[in-house]
This record gives sequence, C-alpha cells and structure tokens, in this order.
Amino acid sequence: MANNTQLHPRNQHRGGYDFARLVEHSPTLKAFTHRGPAGQTTINFHNEQAVRALNQALLKAYYDINFWDIPANYLCPPIPGRVDYIHYLADLLGRDNNQEIPRGRNIKVLDIGTGANLVYPLTGQSEYGWHFTGVDIDPTAINVAKQICQFNKLKINLRLQKQRENIFRGIITPTDAFHLTLCNPPFHASIEAANKGTQRKWKNLGKGPSKKLNFGGQNAELWCLGGEITFIANMIEQSMEFAEQCLWFSSLVSKKDNLKPLCKLLEKAKVADIQITDMAQGQKTSRFIAWSFIKKGQRHL
Repeated sequence: MANNTQLHPRNQHRGGYDFARLVEHSPTLKAFTHRGPAGQTTINFHNEQAVRALNQALLKAYYDINFWDIPANYLCPPIPGRVDYIHYLADLLGRDNNQEIPRGRNIKVLDIGTGANLVYPLTGQSEYGWHFTGVDIDPTAINVAKQICQFNKLKINLRLQKQRENIFRGIITPTDAFHLTLCNPPFHASIEAANKGTQRKWKNLGKGPSKKLNFGGQNAELWCLGGEITFIANMIEQSMEFAEQCLWFSSLVSKKDNLKPLCKLLEKAKVADIQITDMAQGQKTSRFIAWSFIKKGQRHL
C-alpha cells in the first residue's frame, strides 16, 4: 500500500506500510518481502501466507497484539481498511458527545460476525479502549478468537449465535446495552457467486483460474441466501426489537446500489437518524450505514 491520505486522519496506516518497523516487530515477515518495480519494499499480496504474516506484524507493531493466527481458509482481512470503519464509528459517537471521541471500557460495542480474525475488537480496543462483544455462527471461529484473547490477555466477550437466521435475537440479552453495533456482512448470495467473484479478481490480476477464495474465507464469511442486502434487511428488522438497547446500529455496505432500498427500509422502521459514511482506500471506495432509533438530543453516552 502506497502513501494513502484517503484513509481516516487518525488511521496509523496513512503513510503506507513501514516494512522496517514491521520486520523489527515481527522478523518472520522478512522472508516474504522483496523489492518492487520502484525499488520499494513490498510483499506478494496474492500470497495468502505473506498477507497473514503482514497482518501479524501490523497487529503487533501498531496494536500490541503479540499473538495472532487463524486457520487455513479463514478470512484474512486488510487491517488498514478495517480499522478505518472503527475510526469513523468513533467520529459518529463523538457527534453525540460534544465532538469529543469517547474512550474507555464504558463504551460497549457489539461486533456481528467477528470471525476467527477478531480484527475489529483487536484494533478497536487498542485504539480507543472500548469493550467489545464478538458474535459468530461458526464455533471454530469463536474458539480461535478465544485463543487469541487468552494469549494476549484481552477481555473480549465472545458469543456463539446458534440460529443462523438470527442476528441480534439470542445474542442481546435484556440486561445488555451497547453504544455501537458493527458488521461486515456476507456479500454474495451463493457459494457459486462467491467463486465467480474470486475468479474475476484473479483474472483482473493476470492470474490463471484458481479454486481458492480471495485470501481465504468460510461460507458464512462470504455469502448468505439473498446476499448482502437481505442480510442487512434482516438486521434492520431485528434491530427494531432492541431499539432502546443500542445507541447506533451499523453495517458495511459493499454495493452502493443497495443504499437506496436500505434507506427505505429504515424509514419504514421509523428510525430517528440515518448516517451514511463513505470510506476510501487507494482505488477502492466503501461505505457504512448507521441508524439510531433515539433522537439526536436524547443520545447520551
């Protein structure tokens, strides 16, 4: 990643990857580095092991995570883009807090689909000290996430969602209260669509056909029946039941065309506020949508 001023102003990776610092903190990364066309140090981003080593180094050098590893074929997320979501959510909370970013474990955050990689809780607790609860439908992902927490002595709550069709139901208890919920929803509507998307990416990169998914990813991480819009629509419907227990609900939205129908669903749900935030990393633009059932003047942290 070259110098990227499009990232959030507080994002530690705006200056690009500092490989000297990364290798110093995680020497195993050095074996995957090489000189790029312009003479800069880089890695082969098509190599899953190299990307995993890069993530290990980033988490150790910038977020004090001394141990991080995930099973083969599990999603290996790009750290700079993921942490951008966290920073923009912090801004969202700041608007309800006299423009001051709230920090500390009194801020409760629910991560839907936290995955084995646990990327949002790891970066969010390091940057802001927030208390995270991670949720997933995959028992293996939850067990791996627990091991990461144990090795790093982190107090992150982890809950298994036993009903695939549920998102908040069965997870948010009557005594729970969250300031934020966040989610990186499954994008594709089927495993076939997920595979086609991957083949397109490999073709665009000038590579031959590959059966491997892009840097890993289990079925639950990549697709669900109906795809992204159906997943978020279900999230909106279930959020109505917990309207008084969460200050802000949110989700990444990969496809811009999905915003209009989602906003209509939110209006139908009679939410008090809708916020859409654009994010950029290099040539890629992403966004998240956030909604609250509590009116602006009544949202107190």
